Amino acid sequence: MEKLQTITEARQIISEEKLSLVYISQPTCSVCHSLKPQVEELLESYPEVKAIHLDATEIPEVSGEFQVFTVPVVLVYSEGRELIREARFVPVGELDYQLNKLQDAMNA
Repeated sequence: MEKLQTITEARQIISEEKLSLVYISQPTCSVCHSLKPQVEELLESYPEVKAIHLDATEIPEVSGEFQVFTVPVVLVYSEGRELIREARFVPVGELDYQLNKLQDAMNA
């Protein structure tokens, strides 16, 4: 998962990639620290998904740009269109199921 430093970089990846996952967290969030490795492990099964990480503390405009009210947040986009939004307690099994469905639909 690539950590980005600007909203501009994130916008570019989101708009250009066929499938992208945005992980938004804060350093003081214990749930964020425990969820990130789980999401990274899950993404090993989805090499075509471009995964990026944004720190809401380092980039304060993240909250407004992505309408984030709590962290962690997992957002999945296809060429700029938001398809999945999970926040706070993200069910990794459900995320896997949804990513699998998206991958199947795009490869059909």
